[in-house]
Amino acid sequence: MNEIILCKYGEIVLKGANRKFFESMLNREVKRRMYLYGPCEVRASQSTITIDPKSDCFDIDGAYNEVRRIFGLVGVSRALKVEKDMDAISLALRTWAPTALAAYKTFKVEAKRSDKTFALNSPEICEACGGVILSTLPRLRVNVHKPDVVVRVEIRDTAAYIHAGQDKGAGGMPVGSAGRALLLLSGGIDSPVAGYMMAKRGVKIEALHFESFPYTSERAREKVVDLAKKLSVYCGEIHMHVISVTKIQEALNEHCEEDYFTLLLRRFMMRLANKTADAYKCQALVTGESLGQVASQTMEALGVTNVLAEMPVFRPCIGMDKEEIIAISRAIDTFDISIEPFEDCCTVFTPRHPRTKPVLWKVEREEAKVDVDTLVNEAFETLYTIKITRGEADSDTLN
Repeated sequence: MNEIILCKYGEIVLKGANRKFFESMLNREVKRRMYLYGPCEVRASQSTITIDPKSDCFDIDGAYNEVRRIFGLVGVSRALKVEKDMDAISLALRTWAPTALAAYKTFKVEAKRSDKTFALNSPEICEACGGVILSTLPRLRVNVHKPDVVVRVEIRDTAAYIHAGQDKGAGGMPVGSAGRALLLLSGGIDSPVAGYMMAKRGVKIEALHFESFPYTSERAREKVVDLAKKLSVYCGEIHMHVISVTKIQEALNEHCEEDYFTLLLRRFMMRLANKTADAYKCQALVTGESLGQVASQTMEALGVTNVLAEMPVFRPCIGMDKEEIIAISRAIDTFDISIEPFEDCCTVFTPRHPRTKPVLWKVEREEAKVDVDTLVNEAFETLYTIKITRGEADSDTLN
């Protein structure tokens, strides 16, 4: 008898012929993360992954918290693994119940018999296990309709498992199963949420941040690195690419009408995002835009930016209000970082009266006042990359 972690699949179970592909990716991700906590065996069977410690030094508390952040799993439980024998199950219940059920007054037993060769059927297992619990803890009462706790006994292919209660997993699909996308990551609230939501759908995230030194500070960049660290807890390793748009902003400020400035800058960002995504084999772009939230996110403004996109642009926050976005940012622990008072490049040379209903030909007329290709190429030459792995950033940048 030993304590293990049971992890239940999410919508992977709905996949048809491709199910093994998704299962393989999920199992690989669980293995990659669990071995950080000590020796263990990770095994997938019957829509469940079991994590079986192989040493007393295995950090089961840390592993349990970690596995709840893995996309593709909807439920996580700590369970007893015992021999598939009613005497062994009864003995385990007598040992386990006084501690595990100490806080409850009522219970019921649910049984799942995946191994149909087991001598008792599911109702008989429930009856036998319920009797053992009642004899061990006479103060408890059975309530099959609204119990304080549900004790589950699962008879699976290699062992029996006993557990009470299940914590919610991260849900979604395994990271990487839906391709690779480039997240335009600012220092605000919305873009980290957008990255998290796309990673939850199985997208492997790369990040692109625009800086404007000396108008923005070193601390402003560190703030974005901190946000990427938080995302990496869910998304895995993130390569955060950083591009300077200082010369672009100075050129726009010198040659173009002020009220077009934000729109023109965002069009440059789209061009640079296209080049970065192509260089790092991303198949889509991801932004944190929410319709109508700011002047550059009206339908017309989004249109004059989107026309330059060379690949799909995913905007998972587009129909959400600010409170909904903030709720997710708090849940993934990015909110407090996002509200730190360090400005990003979008706050530099901000127009007093930005265009909210721009017309494309007028935007292009303003844009023609600067050498677009030269500015884009010079900006792209400033690109450097920071590798962020499991909440840590490498001190050296990548080539």
